[in-house]
Amino acid sequence: MPAALIQRKNPYDQSALVTREKIQEHITNQNPKSHMLEDPKDKQENLLNSKRPTRVFTETNHTQGEAPALRRNPGSPTIQLIEKQQGTKILFRKFSETNWSVDILPLNKSLVTDSKWKRIDAIQEKRRSFLREFCKKYGGVSRPQSHVFHMVSRIYVEDKHKILYCEVPKAGCSNWKRILMVLNGLAPSADNISHDAVHYGKHLKKLDSFDLKGIYSRLNTYTKAVFVRDPMERLVSAFRDKFEHPNSYYHPVFGKAIIKKYRPNACEEALNNGSGVKFKEFIHYLLDSHRPVGMDIHWEKVSKLCYPCLIHYDFVGKFETLEEDANYFLQLIGAPKELKFPNFKDRHSSDKRTNAQVVGQYLKDLTRTERQLIYDFYYLDYLMFNYTTPFL
Repeated sequence: MPAALIQRKNPYDQSALVTREKIQEHITNQNPKSHMLEDPKDKQENLLNSKRPTRVFTETNHTQGEAPALRRNPGSPTIQLIEKQQGTKILFRKFSETNWSVDILPLNKSLVTDSKWKRIDAIQEKRRSFLREFCKKYGGVSRPQSHVFHMVSRIYVEDKHKILYCEVPKAGCSNWKRILMVLNGLAPSADNISHDAVHYGKHLKKLDSFDLKGIYSRLNTYTKAVFVRDPMERLVSAFRDKFEHPNSYYHPVFGKAIIKKYRPNACEEALNNGSGVKFKEFIHYLLDSHRPVGMDIHWEKVSKLCYPCLIHYDFVGKFETLEEDANYFLQLIGAPKELKFPNFKDRHSSDKRTNAQVVGQYLKDLTRTERQLIYDFYYLDYLMFNYTTPFL
């Protein structure tokens, strides 16, 4: 394959090319004003007491998809993939003067004594190498364009074992937070920590709560981990969780706006409570360049949550092999031997887990164009983490 480009199979434009320059632009020009809506229980910090510069995130429109009609523009579908950077490119002067150097660290395997981990270790090294080579080939950046505090805002800190964990919702993050609470000495076991304690208890520190010196020292000395998931599965899992069960936040905030814009002749009850959003309506919202409500971390791309070509993660786990990856990671960082990664579902335990079969049931209601546009939207995540292109 030529170094300068990647040829993609595309039923709509056989001449479509994703150039190295376009991928570089997408990796480096991440928008620091992404509107990350979260549950209202996630209270805002007291900015008056903050020891770091105040940062304000405002809603911006994304350009990965098209308006509800979902017509494809002539020319390269890369237009749907690449987001034009909006707003300021000027970073804080202090950040601008700092040498951005966050290298990948060799994993310390001195604490791993059981030979059963050899296979997992070999897979892990391949993942690290693949991501590193991808970023080396297409990243081409020594200084990022996004604000440093925004870039590390999804990273949790565990100082005792020197861990940085980037949260990717719908990829095992609830149980990972339970593990971090146990490692922090906040709970004796991960099994009895409630969902609300995990997500709204404010027990865990995030990297953006430190000053620049604290951020850089941890980025360069702690073991950095990210756990990812097949993008289609993660998307369907998020939809099922937030829209197919009662939810006092996502229904009124997202549901009402989605139904109002994408459901012709919607009944008054649906418009008032936002319940009953259909997957096709949700996809129209996701792909709309003029969304009626901003993006959310549960379906945002990993490339914009964790910046894996700017923050070089030492450990890349996958939801598809979550339990064995997580337990190997716990061995690497010297966690107590009795601590094992939980394998229970955090919520809606009676529901079948979202897998390829379940995803297929949801995708069958979409047109081929809509399925292609979803893939275009998450294309960088597919590429970075070596996921198989879905059958469209």
